[in-house]
Amino acid sequence: MRLIKLLSTLCVICFAASSIAEDPKKYDGRPEVQTFIDEMVEEGFDQSELKTLFAGAVYKQSIVDAISRPAERVLTWKEYQDIFLTDLRVSRGTEFIHENRDALVRAEKEYGVPALVITSIIGVETMYGRIKGSYRVIDSLSTLAFDYPPRSKFFRQELKHFLRLSREEARDPAEPIGSYAGAMGYGQFISSSFREYAVDFDGDGIKDIWNNKQDAIGSVANYLARHGWRRNELVTLPASTPVNEGRALFNVSLKPSSTVAEMKKVGVTVDANLADETNVSPMLLNGKQGEEYWLGLQNFYAITRYNHSKLYAMAVYQLSERLKMSLLASSDY
Repeated sequence: MRLIKLLSTLCVICFAASSIAEDPKKYDGRPEVQTFIDEMVEEGFDQSELKTLFAGAVYKQSIVDAISRPAERVLTWKEYQDIFLTDLRVSRGTEFIHENRDALVRAEKEYGVPALVITSIIGVETMYGRIKGSYRVIDSLSTLAFDYPPRSKFFRQELKHFLRLSREEARDPAEPIGSYAGAMGYGQFISSSFREYAVDFDGDGIKDIWNNKQDAIGSVANYLARHGWRRNELVTLPASTPVNEGRALFNVSLKPSSTVAEMKKVGVTVDANLADETNVSPMLLNGKQGEEYWLGLQNFYAITRYNHSKLYAMAVYQLSERLKMSLLASSDY
């Protein structure tokens, strides 16, 4: 009997512990959430609707785990090459260009951003729309706004932007799907970027970066144009190896802050006719073939405004070059 009672007690304890572990954190009724709701009510939002929305929001531990180890902080350039410069990504990018040629040509003409670069960003971000995220944005942003202290201030602002864009675009905030960080659609716009840079590129009155490829293409092009993309200018150039003291000039800043003249003084040459006063960002990358020296120009810097990583920007650039080669090989460029 004692054994049976002991086993019964253990079962109750285990069941209770399991229930506690499986019971997700709730957001309705939490003081900080109520304060947030009150702030949004001051902007004209309905309190009861917000209470209902947050009552359905779910904490996701997987989101906290994911954001605690962002890929751009741990991957090497060699690993970026293995992930983003694959034959599959090139072939699917070529298909994307064929399927969306008219929108890409129009975006390039209107914003000055090459169709290949627009396509490459969408390819790097979501494999041309195949991997757009699997979390409800309300769950992602609630988790990060209220249960991720290192960046709660930033994500509370993004949560506000998300609610605003939902109202502006007449979308149910419980429905949009995105990444663990709340990035959405083909181009993975966060909410503040959506409100600032998303465009209705097909003129149907709706900014739909989730399902409408034309809107996604126009929005990516607009983003780069607004961040300083220069029409018909280069992105980056390979450079020769500097003399020893010249290495100190490399990987200092994403923003072009050195000059071609300064590069020449440390033995760096490039196969392009750049004026001595041209600003460049010297970069040293360790890739599959060893050390690579590059000079990033203004358009390279514009790409880093999309994602603040030189590895990301280089992946976008080199994928665009691979796409160009693919189109040239098929006599379709």
